[in-house]
Amino acid sequence: MTDCGCAKAKHDLEEYLHHELARDEYGDITEHMAGCVDCAEEAKVGLVLTDAVRRACRDTAPDQLREQVLMQLRLVTTR
Repeated sequence: MTDCGCAKAKHDLEEYLHHELARDEYGDITEHMAGCVDCAEEAKVGLVLTDAVRRACRDTAPDQLREQVLMQLRLVTTR
């Protein structure tokens, strides 16, 4: 494996965090982050954001709110 450099690590960060890269590319970026504090910190921020979005997407609206929204949508679409 070879150190891919900051430009590639940052360019491919989203795919890296979601394990969407080829094995050798993933390894190159992992190797780079092991020696680059800046890229490793950016990856940590990305992981925190990805986790926050994942948790937020699991939440559902309360039944009463959902009913109110659906009622308003029906009113708007029947006008």
